[in-house]
Amino acid sequence: MPKTLERYQKCSYGGPDTAVQNKENELVQSSRNEYLKLKARVENLQRTQRNLLGEDLGSLGIKDLEQLEKQLDSSLRHIRSTRTQHMLDQLTDLQRKEQMLCEANRCLRRKLEESSQQMQGQMWEQHAANLLGYDQLRQSPHQQQATHHGGNGFFHPLDPTTEPTLQIGYVLACTSPVR
Repeated sequence: MPKTLERYQKCSYGGPDTAVQNKENELVQSSRNEYLKLKARVENLQRTQRNLLGEDLGSLGIKDLEQLEKQLDSSLRHIRSTRTQHMLDQLTDLQRKEQMLCEANRCLRRKLEESSQQMQGQMWEQHAANLLGYDQLRQSPHQQQATHHGGNGFFHPLDPTTEPTLQIGYVLACTSPVR
């Protein structure tokens, strides 16, 4: 009877434990297999890297060396095309910046010409005002006062009686004798 009970307990309660244990064993085994595959892949990649760097070439056969040479040529072409594309992109950016700077330069030149024309116009107005002031000096003192009080306010001639001044093209009527 105890053997029967033991078998009953084993079948009733031991069944799931073995199923779980079997699943755990399968999981451990699959993890171990995956680990071994990854380890082999890492070793293969490290060996390939050493070969690409020119190390450990003695163990390679002629076909392996030719394949390595093709792989290096392909990589070199890819690197060169990437570098060329990068340089073309930089060239395009620089040309776009050049166009922007040329446009800004044109705008600044236009503004400079406009301000130069405005300054030239102001200089002509000032010259005209100076000529108007010159005409005021040639007027009689009574006319000067009338013009000065009702004048444009831009020109204020010096009083010729306080100190003699020299103006080109203007004949000064001296009241005092020349020494």
